[in-house]
Amino acid sequence: MVCPLYCAHVKSINQQRPLSSPLKYHPGYPDKPFESLEEARLWVVGFQRWYNDEHRHSGLKFVTPGQRHRGEDIAILEQRRQLYEAAKNLFPGRWSGKTRNWEPVKTVYLNPGKPIKKEIELKQVNG
Repeated sequence: MVCPLYCAHVKSINQQRPLSSPLKYHPGYPDKPFESLEEARLWVVGFQRWYNDEHRHSGLKFVTPGQRHRGEDIAILEQRRQLYEAAKNLFPGRWSGKTRNWEPVKTVYLNPGKPIKKEIELKQVNG
C-alpha cells in the first residue's frame, strides 16, 4: 500500500528527477507544483485511496492492493478463472491455447525488476 508520508514529498522531487511512476501516471497528476503542503496532502489522500482501492494492478492479476491485503483476491481470481473457462467452453474456436493464469500471486515485489537480497532470500524460504 502507498505510504502518504512518502508521497507528500515526491511532487517537488519529481520536478527534478522521476522517482515514483505510480504518482506520475495517475490520471489526476498535477501539471504544476502544489501551492502548499496542505494542497499536496489533500491530493495524496485522494491518490492513496485511488491507488489502494480503485486501481487494478497487473502485477496483482488485476486486483487492487486493498483487495489483496484483505484476502479478497482469492475469490475474485477464482471467479475470473471460472468465467474464462466457461467462455472457452462456449467458444472453443476463439481460444488457441490455455486461458489466462488467474492463480493468486504468492509473493509481491515493490520493484520486480530489481529484487533485493532480502526479497530473494524470502522467496527461497517461502518457495
